[in-house]
Amino acid sequence: MKTTKKFKVLGPVATQFGAATTGNWRLERPQVDFSRCTKCRTCELHCPTNVMEIKKDQEECVVINFDYCKGCGICTNVCPVQCISLVEERR
Repeated sequence: MKTTKKFKVLGPVATQFGAATTGNWRLERPQVDFSRCTKCRTCELHCPTNVMEIKKDQEECVVINFDYCKGCGICTNVCPVQCISLVEERR
C-alpha cells in the first residue's frame, strides 16, 4: 500500500516581519496626489507586501506603512487614475 503525504500549499504570502523593517531596501517611495484619488482600493488590493490601507473618511486617504514598503511601484502601475507616483527616497 502506497501512502501519500498531504501538503498544504499556501502560495505567495505577504508577511510583515517584526524583527527588522524592510523598507530601508527601497530607492523610491510612492507619493499620492490625494486630490485625484478616487479611493477605489486598487493599489491596496495589488500591494504584494500589504502595506497600503485606504481610509475613505480621511482627506489623506492612502496610508502607507513605509517601514515595510519596498518601493516596487506596483501601486503606480495599477492605479486607474495615475494618482500615485514614485519619488526618490531621501535618506
